[in-house]
Amino acid sequence: MTREVIRSYLEINSLQDLKKVQKPSDEYSVSLLDPTNFQLNKFFYKNIGKKHSWIDRLVWIDSQWIDYVSNKKVKTYIFKHRDDLAGFFELIFHFEKNEVELAYFGLLQEYHNKRLGSYLLFEAIKKSFVKKINRVWVHTCTLDHKNALNNYISRGMKVFKTEKIII
Repeated sequence: MTREVIRSYLEINSLQDLKKVQKPSDEYSVSLLDPTNFQLNKFFYKNIGKKHSWIDRLVWIDSQWIDYVSNKKVKTYIFKHRDDLAGFFELIFHFEKNEVELAYFGLLQEYHNKRLGSYLLFEAIKKSFVKKINRVWVHTCTLDHKNALNNYISRGMKVFKTEKIII
């Protein structure tokens, strides 16, 4: 079975263009995963990605996960509600291009439809600009959460490329 998917690439070039979102409450926190823990990346990838056809890394063995999260260019942030895991995002710093790729981003199912995605995206973009980069970019597609594209645009990102792909 094949499907047509629309993939959109978005970018934001300045922290000043980022549209602010208030923290939902003090019960939520975003923190850098330090030390790295490939099991958490793997957990989020599988649990968030299962509804959105994230399949590329499903074949990874543990050593591939360890290599990935150990790369100094990769930073993983964990979103929590009190002590419970709620979501995550992965940033890949491309210092040679002076940019950051928002590689993976999402909330666990039980945290959907609570207006948390806009806050988490705000935090992801804000933390990307800490290293004085010139651009944050991401790609999303029609397989992602129905609000994904609108969330990126609402935070100040602009579409710079779209493509149709068959999967």
